[in-house]
Amino acid sequence: MSAVEPVPPLTTDTADARIGASALRKAGVRLIPLIAIAYGVAYTDRVNISFAALQMNRDLHFSASSYGLGAGLFFLSYAACEVPSNLLLYRFGARRWIARIMITWGLLAMAMMFVKTPLEFYAVRFLLGMAEAGFFPGVVYYLSQWFPANVRARTVSRFYVALPLSSVFMGGLAGALLNLQGRMGLAGWQWLFLAEGFPAVILSVIFLFYLPNTPAEASWLTAEERDWLVEQLRADNSAIGERHGEGAWRAILNPRVWQLGMFLLCIYIGFYAFSFSAPVLIQQATGLSNTNVGFAIAVMGILGALGLVLNGQHSDRAGERYWHLIAPCVLIAAAFIVGGLTVAPAFALPAYAIIFVAFNATAGPSWALASGFLTGRSAAAGIATANTIAIVGGFVGPYWMGRAKDLTGNYQAGMLTLAVPAFAGAAILLAMRKRHT
Repeated sequence: MSAVEPVPPLTTDTADARIGASALRKAGVRLIPLIAIAYGVAYTDRVNISFAALQMNRDLHFSASSYGLGAGLFFLSYAACEVPSNLLLYRFGARRWIARIMITWGLLAMAMMFVKTPLEFYAVRFLLGMAEAGFFPGVVYYLSQWFPANVRARTVSRFYVALPLSSVFMGGLAGALLNLQGRMGLAGWQWLFLAEGFPAVILSVIFLFYLPNTPAEASWLTAEERDWLVEQLRADNSAIGERHGEGAWRAILNPRVWQLGMFLLCIYIGFYAFSFSAPVLIQQATGLSNTNVGFAIAVMGILGALGLVLNGQHSDRAGERYWHLIAPCVLIAAAFIVGGLTVAPAFALPAYAIIFVAFNATAGPSWALASGFLTGRSAAAGIATANTIAIVGGFVGPYWMGRAKDLTGNYQAGMLTLAVPAFAGAAILLAMRKRHT
């Protein structure tokens, strides 16, 4: 039996199928691009300090440990506020709550340009994590209110593709912004924070006036299309066996939620340790300029987008989630071993690319797995709980890499140790598969 059984259409009638296809197409066109852009901006504001570090750490005299701690503090406050934020989204509606999240994180992302000391750096990063908390699980929950279970992996993949593609944008733009060094009395890294934080403020206004909370509020759907979506989602919830609007505490304490969270924690440790060090690692291995480092990361972003979309689509077609997650875990572990053993470009650069591609490939199947056993208020709570556990990896990974760099003088020891959580993630998935299939 597959981990996620595709939900059959409610009827084989051609007219009904045509209504359903039209409803999904309209929802995809209206919602996915906007959410994808917002998520890309969120990821950019979260990790753009990795590019800023090429100048900022030198200008402000930050050690690798100070930088790693500041990078990671974002994720502690993010984790602490994750579940409350998603429950507030459920109460107030996605449109207003996501708009609130975006304007606060945008203003704080721009405020990064004013930091001068490690303490100020820590404070703004901590507040930024608090502001952004709930955005990703909120969006995953929101999409589960629009798209049936049998298309959710590809749906998540289509907005999550903004993460690797934002690396393309960020990589291409960061070099140019860093080259503005001295313009109007600002350092290049200050220009980077200013320019990359502002789009979130603009998007918050667009979300507030454009985003419908549910299909019932969507004026761009016909009555038949709204009815089809509502009925299809009702059938999904009935199949899960849980009534809409109940079970928040049951979801928070659900062992499957915690297993999923622990798996994601394992791979997030490695990915964020790599992400916040990637520009420095690439420059160390190749000697490229800041601009060309950005282009190298842009290429990895394109490859990551392909891996994400293809794995999500294949997971939906196969109706299977676990093996579509186990294989990327093993690839990530192998790539960390290679990256830890050598900085030779012929081996290191492909290893870095594999880390990026394989991590992104896990997005669709992992969150489709969550929505396969959660619904209603329990989905809001359960998805946020799993992401809360996972996002702690964003603190552990960068902080560990910074400490390892200061202790050993290079990043190789840290890279080698990151293979351990990747293998642990694969083991957790194997145990889940054995128990729940």
